[in-house]
Order: sequence, then C-alpha cells, then structure tokens
Amino acid sequence: MFKKKALLKKSGAVLAVAALGSLLVGMPLYAGSAPEEPSIDLNELSLEELKQVMIVSVSKKPEKLSEAAAAISVITAEDIRRSTAITIPDLLRGVPGLQVGQINANTWAVGSRGFNHRYANKLLVLIDGRSVYTPMFSGVYWHVQDMLLEDIERIEVIRGPGATLWGANAVNGVINIITKHTADTQGGLLTAGTGNEEQGFGGFRYGFRLGRKAYGRAYLKYSKRDDFRDAYSRHGEDDWDTLKGGFRFDWEGPGQDVFTFQGDIYNGDAGERMGRLAALSEYLDITRYDQDFSGGNLLFRWQHTFSDTADTTLQVYYDRTRMHNSFSIGPRSRYTERFDTFDIDFQHRFQLGTRHALVWGVGCRIVRDHFSDTNSPIFTFDPGSRTNRLFSAFFQDDITLIPGRLRLVLGTKVEHNDYTGFEVQPSARLLWKLGDRQVIWAAVSRAVRTPSRYEHDSQSMSIGVVPLGLPTLLSVEGNRHVDSENLRACELGYRLQVTPALFLDLALFYNVYSDFRSVEPGRFFFASRPQPAHFVFALDVDNGLDARTYGLEVSVDWDPKPWLRLQAAYTYLDIEMHNDRNTFYAFGNPPEDSNPHNQFSLNASVDLRWNLEWDIGLRYVDDLGDFVDSYLEMDMRLAWSPVRDFEIALIGRNLFDDHHPEFVVSRPGGFGEVERSIFGKILWRF
Repeated sequence: MFKKKALLKKSGAVLAVAALGSLLVGMPLYAGSAPEEPSIDLNELSLEELKQVMIVSVSKKPEKLSEAAAAISVITAEDIRRSTAITIPDLLRGVPGLQVGQINANTWAVGSRGFNHRYANKLLVLIDGRSVYTPMFSGVYWHVQDMLLEDIERIEVIRGPGATLWGANAVNGVINIITKHTADTQGGLLTAGTGNEEQGFGGFRYGFRLGRKAYGRAYLKYSKRDDFRDAYSRHGEDDWDTLKGGFRFDWEGPGQDVFTFQGDIYNGDAGERMGRLAALSEYLDITRYDQDFSGGNLLFRWQHTFSDTADTTLQVYYDRTRMHNSFSIGPRSRYTERFDTFDIDFQHRFQLGTRHALVWGVGCRIVRDHFSDTNSPIFTFDPGSRTNRLFSAFFQDDITLIPGRLRLVLGTKVEHNDYTGFEVQPSARLLWKLGDRQVIWAAVSRAVRTPSRYEHDSQSMSIGVVPLGLPTLLSVEGNRHVDSENLRACELGYRLQVTPALFLDLALFYNVYSDFRSVEPGRFFFASRPQPAHFVFALDVDNGLDARTYGLEVSVDWDPKPWLRLQAAYTYLDIEMHNDRNTFYAFGNPPEDSNPHNQFSLNASVDLRWNLEWDIGLRYVDDLGDFVDSYLEMDMRLAWSPVRDFEIALIGRNLFDDHHPEFVVSRPGGFGEVERSIFGKILWRF
C-alpha cells in the first residue's frame, strides 16, 4: 500500500511580520524537496510503538501517550486519511467520552462527559494553540472550522478537566488540533469530490522550500453541502458553503531558535429554519434564518531550546470573527456580531534536579466585541460593544517519586476575568507504572466555566411560546451578577498493553458541579413590538442548579493481522440534576434527556490486494429521552491507488437509514434529520 508519511515533530515558534519580511527578501527560493530530517512513518509502527507516540496537550511538554496521567485519545493523520469524515465533528465520533450529534446540515452538538447542546460550553477547542471558542456563548461554531483535513498531524482529545494548563472553559475536556510541520507537506496536493449531500468540495495545497531549514505551504479549500430534510421530508433550508485559504512558514533560526508564522482567511454562508410567533396566535410559523460569516487569523510562535528538558515558547495570535444574521420576521430582524481577539502567551519548561520537571507560564487575552442592529427583537445587548480582558498564570511540577515507576503532578492556574474576578483551578495527578505494560493513574481537579457575553449582557432572546391563549413569548434576561460554574472532578484510569498487538484503555470519572447555570421566573409583561403586540414571560439567568455525573470510558485497539486493525470504544454516562430553588436548566431540554447513557463504536481497517483499502465503521447511540430514538449506523470507505500518490475513494455515510435525527434542540424547526450520504473523492499528491 502507498501510505502517507507523518512527522511526529513539535511545531516551532513564531516571528513578527516585519522580521518575516526581512528574512524572505534575502532568502533564495528552492524547489520543493524532501526535508533533511527523516519523518516518522506511523504506518510502519506496531500498535505497541504507536502508544509511545509523544503528545503535548496533557502537560504542555512532550510525553508518551501511554504514560499520560489523564484520559486522552489521539486521532492520527493515518486515522484521518482512512476515515469517512470530511468535517472535524465527524472525525470525533469514535472518541470515547465524546458525544457528537448533528442538529442540521451546518450545526453540530459536540460535548464531553455530558451537558451536550447546540451551545455546548464546557469543551475547549484549540487549533495549533489558538482557541476557537466564541465569547458569544463559550462554545464553537463548528461550520466555521472547515479545515483541510490532509493538513492535520493529529488531534489530541483530553476527556476531563484541563483547566490547570488551559484555563477556564476547559471543564469537561480539551480538543487540541495540531497541523503538520511544513517540511512534511512539500510538493502539491489536490483533492476533490461530489455526491448527493456533499455536492462539491475540493482542496489544493502546495509546499515549497525557502532555504536549508525553512519551509512553507499555502492552501485553498471550498465546500458546498446540501440541506437536510425533516421528519416530514420538508427542505431544512440549512445548506451551506465555505471558501477558506491560508499559509504557514516554519524555519530554524541561528542557534536553537525555531519560528512559525501562519494564518487563515475564510468566508461562507449558511441557512436554517426557525420558529417565530404567528400573528394573533400561540403557534409558530417556520421561517428562514440566514448567516453570512467571515474572518481570519494570524499566529506567531517562537521557541528557544536550551536542552532536551528545557525550552521557552512565546506565542501571539490575532483572530477576527464576523457573523451577519438575518431573520424573516421584519425589516429590523437582523444583527451582526464581531469579535476581535488578541492573545499572548509565554511558557518556560525546565528541569530542577533529577526529580522535578517544571513548567510555568503567563498570558493575556483581550476580546473586543461589537453588536450592530442591537434593536433586533431577536437579540438585544447592553452595552452593544465591550472589551474583556483575561490575565492568567499557571505552574505545574511533575515530581518523580520512584524513578521509572511513580510520578506526582501538581499544578494550578490563576486567572482574572472582567466578569467574576479571580479564579483558581488546581489539580493533582498520580501515575504508577506496574511493570512495562500496565499503568494506573488518578486525578482530582477543580475547573470553572466563566459567564459568556450572552449570559451576562443579553437583554432578550425569544426562544419559544407559552400557550396562554394569547400570543406570548418566552425570553431570557442576562444577569450581570452571575457567577462561574464550578466543577470538582475525580478520575481513575488504567492502561494495559495486553500483547504487542492488543491495547486496552479504561477511565472512570465522578464529577460534582455547583452554581450550574439556570434560569428562574422573572416578570410577565405586555410588549408592543415586534408586531403584533404580545405578552412576554421573562426568565432571568442565575446559578440555581447542582449536578453530578459519573461514567465509564473504554477503548480497545487490536491488530490481529498485519493487514487488519480493529478499534472499539464504549461510553457509559449518567447525569443527576439537583434543584433546591425555583429554577430550571437554561439550555433547552434537561441534560438527562440530551445525553445518551450508552455509546459504542467499532472501526475496522482492512488492506486488500491490488492496492485496495476497505474501512468500515459501526456506531450505536442510545436514545435521548423521549426526543430521539436510539440508532445504529454504518459508514464505509473503499479506496484504490492505481499508481503511487493517486487515490480514488467511494464513501458512504449513515448507510442503514435513509434519514434519522441525531439531536434535538429547544428551537422549534431548528433541526433536521441526518440523511444517507454517498460521494466519490480523488486525491493526488505531486
């Protein structure tokens, strides 16, 4: 088989724009060629060697996957190549502990260890160290993150708190997407495809060499996807398309300095159906909601290495996101949200004696937002513009208690934000190696989720109708005195390399949440706009709920034959909500009915004769209360490489059902049913 190489190498650091320009002016342009440093080919590694792959997300320093004191899964570049996925959420479906439900053609609910929702806000997502959550609701616009999947080196998924290193909102997990070093993407790549749902997609990337130790690449990607149907086969009007481009440069400077400079720019539009109050009625009409989105980012990183155990990293990035939203309710039914984020982060790692591996860092993030057309009946923000500042510092000590056997990791992060002031998020992790094939780890952590802009400053958001015999809207009022949500988490894990070809990973967790976000009855009043006149029942954001969750996550990797690999994952989750006040959950349906108790997935990768690859995936998801029935689905990929570096693939997704719902949201008419998708894809490297 012809396999794609993937370099397991830590990306270097970033330079300022002026310095980059001066370097490029005097730097000769070389033809693309292979890097001098050999890549590590994941396809040539055994399963046992693969579990020794170095990761960075758990401790912000390189460590072996099998020796991390946390529940972590890694999706490699080879896993991505052989998957049926063409979006980031679909790549995450096989990870234990994660729930992925597609709401409509352009909207996903992605959560870790419970409390999943369209506006899931307890999972931090990073791309090359750049946070992509929106301050609007502390979640992720997944349709905006339409990456060229062939550029991803690996995705590291931490299930459980990561706040000690990554800060607030890393409550139930961290997803760290790491792209490839430019030395591994030399030459050209062209990919394209079409199908019944994936109406057209294509990507182009070209990598080039700028000097003996300097490489670059540029890419362009376009995607157009069809809309979904609902249970009555009506068009969901949720089709979407995106155009995205970007670049990256990596080079080694004099001494032990490594620099990275990268950026992206994108533009797209998406649609959706939503409910609105019908004239002089208590019922909803279904109307069109359109969103035009655009933005871009620039990231700089500079890393200086003192030794194998000591280095410093400085990272700076700027990100702009703009969303223009319009509703078919009236001439003023629109609003535009814009967020400008500037972030600077410094980190220092060093060894103290033979037993202490320390890492510390400081950071500052400034977010400037602006909401125009703030008189819209859908959203009203006061103030219409706001600047929020976040200052942080963290410290972690990895202590060797018994060399090669027992480690204790202690750390904490201290942050100050403009909403709730100072927040402290400590953790303690213990890892015990029982010989060369077994590891036991345990952890206790505290994490917080700080308020979002919507919870703090929104004045009204119509989300439904109260059937009182009169036109009555249900709205939510923000609360400027709302506190952070708190989590105390206990985790226990076990890893076993049963044989060189069989690996088992198990994790148990018990989480206690306090000051959970809720809403409580406010006031009932008459409003004269929008027309027609209607009654409004207002609800105020509060911290009135507590919750407990516990669960089990199991994953198994087995290579019974050189030509066959099997991967299985099982998740059990239970949620208990406690309400001692006259409040209720603030984000739609109760969590007990929005998160499955059981999930199971099984993936098989088979290398056939004549350069054929066959990949098949099964997944079972339990029911979501009375809203979504349990379902079993299958995805399949058949690929052929007639010549080296050229691949033709036929891919089918959701093959068992013509259409089925995966998730339910509180917004009436705001979800569709996932349809069977069949498409062809070609990939050419040159």
